[in-house]
Parts: sequence; structure tokens; C-alpha cells
Amino acid sequence: MSAVLPNKQAFIGVGTMGSLMAGCLLDAGVDLAVHDIRRQAAEPLLDRGAHWSDSAEQAVADCQVVWTSLPGPTQVESVLLGNEAGVLSAMPDGAALVDTTTNDPDVARRVSAACVERGLTMLDAPVSGRPPTMTMMVGGDAAVFESVRTTLDSVAAQVFYVGPAGAGCVAKLATQYMGYTNLIAAIEGMLMARMGGVNPAVLAEIVPVSAGASRAFNAIPNSILHRSFAAGGTLDIVAKDVALACAMAERLEAPAGTGSVADALYKQAQAEGWGDEGYPIVARVLEALAGVELGQT
Repeated sequence: MSAVLPNKQAFIGVGTMGSLMAGCLLDAGVDLAVHDIRRQAAEPLLDRGAHWSDSAEQAVADCQVVWTSLPGPTQVESVLLGNEAGVLSAMPDGAALVDTTTNDPDVARRVSAACVERGLTMLDAPVSGRPPTMTMMVGGDAAVFESVRTTLDSVAAQVFYVGPAGAGCVAKLATQYMGYTNLIAAIEGMLMARMGGVNPAVLAEIVPVSAGASRAFNAIPNSILHRSFAAGGTLDIVAKDVALACAMAERLEAPAGTGSVADALYKQAQAEGWGDEGYPIVARVLEALAGVELGQT
């Protein structure tokens, strides 16, 4: 492939994140085919000029670059490797797969190996944030990365090449681990102060200008204190990512004691039936343990 933005591309999975990335491709002038299990999710993109495909296999035919944004490892294996190689079986020789799913690194490596067998290339390229300020972490062959760098730049503000196949997923899971275990520690610290007689609203002003400052902490004043528990991601998504990170740490024999605690707390919140709520709702589990609410003064 040349450094010129490939014109004919496909995007499989146009949910919350996929639709935003697909929109960036349309803004860049790409001739884009799209598919999702829910056609309704694709309607805004179709209104902007994307082409609907009745199947993922149909969408990728004759496309130079194929993007996927799927819920997790199970869906990646089903869509890409199922049905006698799934989507891979329909991609033209030499095409590049860019999988933006927050995925298990081992699954990403299996898909990459399957691509090589079929004369395809693959980058695992999970993302963090939202376009236009989104960050992308890319694993795969460095030459393939450079060949499609222009199209990656069209959807992400910061694009990092981090190593061979699976490395993008490792980087993403590590950052997810840091952020969402950090949130648990921040909630515990706030509860500690609340039980010691400090107004949570006052402490929430102190933390950003003290040693406790972090991006994860922002969920406390922005949603937990106000009891909305709103966030850009659901509890189910965060719980899945933390569980994947902890499983990866176990395979690597890396220390992950903090993550084990966080993993259990997010799963407990899921057991309460809050999976579709914003992930800060995990605070309610810790509040129940403490016997107080952070929204109280």
C-alpha cells in the first residue's frame, strides 16, 4: 500500500466507538462500506454517504483496509475466524485488517497468524478516548503500520506503534488496569475522609491540586457526588477490560494484587444488576461496605 489514504475501506461494528471512527473516515473522503448486527446503529453513517452491507463478508469485498470495533475477544473470534475464517475469508489478497477492539492479546495474535496464512496483514489497534483527540496503540508488523499510517491518523490524534502482534492489546489493557484500579483507590480515599468528618465536596476540590490528582479521580466530582454515575463507558465494559487485564497479568506472572481487588468489586457491582449503568456506579459497592454515601455531607 502507498502512503496515500486508501479510498475503499470497510468498517464492521459501528456502535458507540465504531460509529465515531467510521465518521472520521467519511470526513477524510473514504468510500466506506459498513456493517453492524443492528442496521439502526449505521443509519447516521448511511445518511452521510456510507454504504450498507447485509453481511460483514459482503462489506469487506474489494476493500484495501478493513476496520473492526467489536465488544470483546469472543466476538472477534466469531466474526473474524468463524464460518471457515469468517471475514478473513472474504477479504482480498493483500488487504489490511485494523482491529480496534479492546481484545485479549492471545486472540489478537491468533487472528494475526490467520491473516498471514491468507496473504493478509493485521494490526491490533485498540483506542482510548474519543475522536478527534483519541489515542491509538498499535501492534503488528512495523512495515504494515507505516503502510497504513495515513488512515490511522485520520481517526486518532495520537498514534503509537508499540510492538509486534498483540502488543497494542497489551498496552491498552495496561492503561485500562491503571485507570480503573485507580478509581477504586480514589473512592476508598474519599470514603476514608468522609468517615473522618471531611466534606467530600471540599476534598474533591483539594485532590486535583494535591498528590491524589488523577484523570480517574474526575469521575468522583463529575458523577459520583451528584449520584448520576454517568460516564463514557458502562460498568460491563469496564469490568470486562479489568478482567482481561487481570487474566493477562496472571499469564505473565505479573503482580496484580490491586487489580484483583478491583476486579472483584466491579463484578460485585455487575451482580447487583448495574451492568448497563456508567462504571462509576461501582462506588455504591464500596459505600455499602462503609455504611455512608459520598453524596451525603
